[in-house]
Amino acid sequence: MPSSPFLATGPSTTRVRDRRADLLVTLAALALALWVTSGMWRDPNSRAITVNSSDQALFEWLLAFGGHALTHGENPLYTTLINVPDGVNLAVNTSITVYAAVFAPLTYLIGPPATFLVILTLNLTATAVAWYWLLSRYLVRSRLAAGVGALFIAFCPAMVSHANAHLNWTAGWLVPLLIWGVFRLRRPGRAITGGIVLGLLVAAAFSIAAEGLFFTALALGVFLAVWALHPARWPEVRAALPRMAAGLGVTALVAGALLAYPLWLHFLGPQRFHGTGFDPLIHSEDIAAYGSYPRRSLAGWAGWGTSLAPNPTEENSFFGVPLLLLAVACFALLWRRADAFRATLAALGVTAVVFAVLSWGPTVKWNGRRFDQMLPFGVLDNLPVINAALPSRLALVVAPVIGLLLAYAIDALRARPPRHRATGVAWALGFVVALLPLVPTPLLTSVREPIPQFITSGAWQRYVPPDGVLTPLPLTVDVYPDGQRWQAYALAHRQGEFRIPAGFFLGPGGPEGRGRIGPVPRTFDSLMDQAGRTGLVPIITDGSIRESRADLRHWGVRAVVLPDRVHGAKYDVDEDALRRTATALLGPPERVEDVWLWRVPD
Repeated sequence: MPSSPFLATGPSTTRVRDRRADLLVTLAALALALWVTSGMWRDPNSRAITVNSSDQALFEWLLAFGGHALTHGENPLYTTLINVPDGVNLAVNTSITVYAAVFAPLTYLIGPPATFLVILTLNLTATAVAWYWLLSRYLVRSRLAAGVGALFIAFCPAMVSHANAHLNWTAGWLVPLLIWGVFRLRRPGRAITGGIVLGLLVAAAFSIAAEGLFFTALALGVFLAVWALHPARWPEVRAALPRMAAGLGVTALVAGALLAYPLWLHFLGPQRFHGTGFDPLIHSEDIAAYGSYPRRSLAGWAGWGTSLAPNPTEENSFFGVPLLLLAVACFALLWRRADAFRATLAALGVTAVVFAVLSWGPTVKWNGRRFDQMLPFGVLDNLPVINAALPSRLALVVAPVIGLLLAYAIDALRARPPRHRATGVAWALGFVVALLPLVPTPLLTSVREPIPQFITSGAWQRYVPPDGVLTPLPLTVDVYPDGQRWQAYALAHRQGEFRIPAGFFLGPGGPEGRGRIGPVPRTFDSLMDQAGRTGLVPIITDGSIRESRADLRHWGVRAVVLPDRVHGAKYDVDEDALRRTATALLGPPERVEDVWLWRVPD
């Protein structure tokens, strides 16, 4: 076994076999990624992820806006196209600016929905390939061990649940590259080149998944601290520390130069906020979830899945009891076989325990029941930056640790097989029983309402002046994503710009100065939400008419548009109640193409 976190490998006499294994793992990763996303490949433009179509619409909008900002010389991190007149600080949101810029030609060629699907599929594939590369080239000798570990990490329950539209969290390929970049700094002569490479990786990771970068840095910090404190590692630590410090200094300079403006915008810019718009009590991991099975898996398909996650996109643990027992058995096997490897094992174990406990949130929750017992996150939640993290997602660190233990154990068993055949069979059965129930099943998808011809034909341009404001009904928020979908279409098809009030974003206005989803509601959007959600026309008074028209003047709206079918991300929307409510507030509409339209005087 290796005596340090990285194993130096030399030339192999089995290169052909290794290359064949590399190809097989890559093809398996691609096949699994296509399998998970198969429901959308039938028609990316008309199908959406059932449980999270709002986030899908947001990321499609981010891809369209990012490409538009790049080609039109606009600020990619701040925009007034949504949430007029205040605008949105995208630096404190998940702006995926690197993806938006790199894939801009594809977005213009095939549209935001198809580009979103391509990136999501590539994310899952690249995560497996990157972890396989790190494992097979630096950590284990067996290609089988590397393949099992990599495929588990890339398609573990957490990654599959975040494949429900999260382009940031599925970009797990960044993590092994960051790990490689950090440990590469130990080598003599790598301070400058290694620091530059790591600085570029940090900047890219911040632009794609800032929260994931933060978790990776925390996990590496815990791992390295425990590993370095082991007495057997002190000579190596003393020798490598000056080189690591110099390399990290270069990293800080490079990343700081590239991220100076985004960081200023994030912490000091307009429309900033502290904390998050989500409740950490809700978005914390149920302790029982660690031994449960996820819904999008063979176990879930068989009826063994549970609903202990705050929502289907946050099944961040859900390993099942057999896998937890297998991980403990792998740890015991490795601890017994290799004294020199114990520093790495201890660091992995402590990292997994620390992040598992933190993922439980401020107070204990077991099998859906909340207790008053305070946990460590309840103390740390008041610290800056940490208070912006969702505790449940800290469990994402545990999955790679388990994947590493699986890979190390298989490598050890292949290097020195058990003396008794029955023991080897028991190990093989243990891996099958633990991993087979977690094989993913495809994401749930459903048909979503098409973008109205009023938008696709460009007819909107006759009713909204250049840079003018248009609003759909209901106003765009997370549960009504139509406005940003329409805007994404117009931007990607070079129709020009129209702005919209509200939108799906995180901004100021939450309790105690924290963030909130979307803007603070006003009279007009509150009435429309009530009508669309309940199917009942609210009581309309002269006062509500005056306030609603004042809201439209505040936003500068020139056209109010109601399509025949409104996409509700969480529930069906009553279009008839919306039309009657808007008519009571604004007068009779006119029929234009396939929408109802109310003109608003300048």
